[in-house]
Amino acid sequence: MKTVSSLLDKEWHERYRRISNLNIRSSIYDVTNRCNLRCKGCFFFSSGEHQAAPEEMDIKKWEDFIDREKERGVNLAILIGGEPTLCMDRVEAFYKRLPTYCATNGLIKVPRDRFPDMMVGISLWGSGEDEKILRGRDTFAISSKNYEGDAYTYYLYTITPRQVGKIEPVIKRIADVGLKVHLQLLSNDEGVDGFSWQDAELKDLRFEMDDMLDKYPQTVISCKYYHEIITTGKMMGRSFGWNECPSVTEALDNRANRPRRLIHFARWASDLKTVHRCCTSATRDCSTCKDGAAHMSWVMVNKREHLKSTQDLHNWIEVYEMFAKLYHFIPW
Repeated sequence: MKTVSSLLDKEWHERYRRISNLNIRSSIYDVTNRCNLRCKGCFFFSSGEHQAAPEEMDIKKWEDFIDREKERGVNLAILIGGEPTLCMDRVEAFYKRLPTYCATNGLIKVPRDRFPDMMVGISLWGSGEDEKILRGRDTFAISSKNYEGDAYTYYLYTITPRQVGKIEPVIKRIADVGLKVHLQLLSNDEGVDGFSWQDAELKDLRFEMDDMLDKYPQTVISCKYYHEIITTGKMMGRSFGWNECPSVTEALDNRANRPRRLIHFARWASDLKTVHRCCTSATRDCSTCKDGAAHMSWVMVNKREHLKSTQDLHNWIEVYEMFAKLYHFIPW
């Protein structure tokens, strides 16, 4: 039987040791139903989740809820919405109690005097032209000024089919303002013309992402195995989808095949009572979902499958390291 020790040399075993005891237990929280943008392809609005439950306005109830989440074993709060920075008091309630990641469009600056080391992920949907089509404005011009050189901020660059062959200028713009970037793919939930993926585009994009990692290793937070998984939707001969996804809310997970899943994961609505199906939305076709965190988690919960060879285990370690860096569990 192959074991971790038999597959790794001293250097890789130390990398494995650094992540093996992290025991990351995340859940996702809709901080608000409101947003200062309306992006085509945003699952929160396209699925109607912004109308699923009324916002809880009492900050004391938020604080009590977060305390219960901590008792439930959550050690990573992923804040989404809506736009979390519209409700800084709620963000602060999480930040004072749990390791916290705030997803934002970057139009409102997180005040570092209140949140000195909170990890911030800024959404970016391609070039200025694509941003105007999908989001109504080029957000980079504002977000880059708000966060230039910030050590606890990175861009979450959602690549669209129109960007294939053209992503380097975007990466360079990010590098030039002293920030890092993680790459994921658009799930075209609203069927915008020209933004649905074709197999040939995904194949080309995989190699382009690899090239960007090689050219900008200090800027791009990624790994080539992740590029393979996210562009093919396959891992160890299995296809991503409803019967494989690990990011399903535990209370709603009635899948008969019982796949490996994130322990105690839940995605909470802003009423602090309602839970959503998964880390994206119940209206998304799981077979075409391109959510980056879901695919990373898919790898992470399947460590046993990656004990077949040294390279397989290296791949697993690199994906886990990437996830841990993005959520500030280990340094860049």
